[in-house]
Amino acid sequence: MSKVLLVTGGSRGIGAAVCRLAAKAGYAIALNYLRDTAAAEKVALACRAEGSACEALMGDMAVEADIERVFAETDKRLGRLTHLVNNAGVTGRSSPLDAASLEAIRATIDLNVTGAILVARAAIKRMARRHGGSGGAMVNISSVAAGIGSPGDYVWYAASKGAIDSLTIGLAKELATEGIRVNAVSPGMVDTEIHALSTGDAGRVDRIAPLIPIRRVGRPEEIASAVLYLLSVEASYITGANLAVSGGR
Repeated sequence: MSKVLLVTGGSRGIGAAVCRLAAKAGYAIALNYLRDTAAAEKVALACRAEGSACEALMGDMAVEADIERVFAETDKRLGRLTHLVNNAGVTGRSSPLDAASLEAIRATIDLNVTGAILVARAAIKRMARRHGGSGGAMVNISSVAAGIGSPGDYVWYAASKGAIDSLTIGLAKELATEGIRVNAVSPGMVDTEIHALSTGDAGRVDRIAPLIPIRRVGRPEEIASAVLYLLSVEASYITGANLAVSGGR
């Protein structure tokens, strides 16, 4: 049976690394992105160079209509979904909570929580046996921020990832008899563009690195390897797990 994987937020950072590694593993890939078509097509070309079918699909995963359209396009172009990586997310500008705007908080919750739930809902309708699917696997991208709280940086983002942890536990139990495994990966500090583009704190990586027990930040490919393991048949008895890939942080 063909493996059809949707990766939300797949044009850069961890999502892009997941797409590239999934292509090597033989998945057909629906690469969702928000607005940077050039970046998405660059990742898609790299996936196709590995012999993978890869479709770049624009859509805002905080908007229900966009979510439904991206899933419908995946159905049409690649076939029935078997795997999902629920990765799209934002942090908002780094600040103490009392300096954060309502817009930043709301945008984070709308995408990281409501959007992720709606993405999971759409995936269930394709993957669950009760809907004619053959099961599969989901991996939600959480964060170690859920456990440490990110004080002074973005406690609202940490709270949004706490919701992802709860979603993972609940769906793992709810979907076990539907043949769907649901797990999470919680990255620690990873060297991606999000620190400059979303948090506005470009120096955060260098500032935090000495505080990590392993004394360095992670690479997107290291997170992607954990994600691909949890998607794979090698993890067939794992559901409801949350794997920290954090250098001990």
